[in-house]
Amino acid sequence: MKSFNIHDAKTNLSKLVEKAAHGEPFIIARAGKPLVKVVPIDAPSKVRRIGSMEGQFKIPDDFDTMLKDEIKSLFDGDR
Repeated sequence: MKSFNIHDAKTNLSKLVEKAAHGEPFIIARAGKPLVKVVPIDAPSKVRRIGSMEGQFKIPDDFDTMLKDEIKSLFDGDR
Protein backbone atom coordinates (compact mmCIF):
# COMPACT_ATOMS: atom_id res chain seq x y z
CA MET A 1 0.00 0.00 0.00
CA LYS A 2 1.39 3.38 -0.99
CA SER A 3 2.15 6.07 1.56
CA PHE A 4 2.15 9.83 0.97
CA ASN A 5 3.32 12.67 3.18
CA ILE A 6 0.72 15.29 4.09
CA HIS A 7 2.00 17.86 1.58
CA ASP A 8 1.84 15.39 -1.34
CA ALA A 9 -1.57 14.18 -0.21
CA LYS A 10 -2.91 17.76 -0.16
CA THR A 11 -1.40 18.51 -3.55
CA ASN A 12 -2.83 15.37 -5.19
CA LEU A 13 -5.92 14.83 -3.04
CA SER A 14 -8.41 14.60 -5.91
CA LYS A 15 -6.35 11.99 -7.75
CA LEU A 16 -5.66 9.99 -4.60
CA VAL A 17 -9.31 9.97 -3.53
CA GLU A 18 -10.34 8.82 -7.00
CA LYS A 19 -7.85 5.93 -6.84
CA ALA A 20 -8.99 5.00 -3.32
CA ALA A 21 -12.60 5.00 -4.49
CA HIS A 22 -11.60 2.45 -7.13
CA GLY A 23 -9.99 0.09 -4.64
CA GLU A 24 -6.47 1.49 -4.17
CA PRO A 25 -6.29 2.55 -0.50
CA PHE A 26 -3.38 4.69 0.65
CA ILE A 27 -1.76 5.97 3.83
CA ILE A 28 -1.08 9.59 4.78
CA ALA A 29 2.02 10.03 6.93
CA ARG A 30 3.75 12.83 8.81
CA ALA A 31 7.52 12.70 9.14
CA GLY A 32 7.42 9.10 7.91
CA LYS A 33 4.95 7.97 10.58
CA PRO A 34 1.61 6.65 9.28
CA LEU A 35 -1.33 8.73 10.51
CA VAL A 36 -4.41 7.65 8.56
CA LYS A 37 -5.47 5.06 6.04
CA VAL A 38 -7.84 6.14 3.27
CA VAL A 39 -10.15 3.40 1.99
CA PRO A 40 -13.39 3.48 0.03
CA ILE A 41 -16.55 3.65 2.14
CA ASP A 42 -17.97 0.49 0.60
CA ALA A 43 -14.82 -1.48 1.44
CA PRO A 44 -15.73 -4.52 3.54
CA SER A 45 -14.70 -4.06 7.14
CA LYS A 46 -13.16 -6.84 9.17
CA VAL A 47 -15.55 -6.59 12.09
CA ARG A 48 -15.95 -9.73 14.15
CA ARG A 49 -19.25 -10.22 15.86
CA ILE A 50 -19.32 -11.84 19.29
CA GLY A 51 -21.19 -15.11 19.06
CA SER A 52 -20.95 -15.35 15.28
CA MET A 53 -19.76 -18.99 15.51
CA GLU A 54 -22.42 -20.07 17.98
CA GLY A 55 -23.37 -23.71 17.52
CA GLN A 56 -20.48 -24.49 15.17
CA PHE A 57 -18.36 -26.32 17.75
CA LYS A 58 -18.65 -27.76 21.24
CA ILE A 59 -16.34 -27.11 24.18
CA PRO A 60 -15.65 -30.28 26.17
CA ASP A 61 -16.97 -30.39 29.75
CA ASP A 62 -13.43 -31.05 31.05
CA PHE A 63 -11.89 -28.14 29.10
CA ASP A 64 -10.44 -26.51 32.23
CA THR A 65 -8.75 -29.70 33.40
CA MET A 66 -7.97 -31.63 30.21
CA LEU A 67 -4.27 -32.41 29.70
CA LYS A 68 -3.60 -31.10 33.22
CA ASP A 69 -0.93 -33.71 33.99
CA GLU A 70 0.86 -33.24 30.65
CA ILE A 71 0.94 -29.47 31.03
CA LYS A 72 2.24 -29.77 34.58
CA SER A 73 5.02 -32.10 33.47
CA LEU A 74 6.05 -29.64 30.76
CA PHE A 75 6.34 -26.84 33.32
CA ASP A 76 8.14 -29.06 35.83
CA GLY A 77 10.62 -30.25 33.23
CA ASP A 78 9.71 -33.94 33.54
CA ARG A 79 9.90 -34.46 29.78
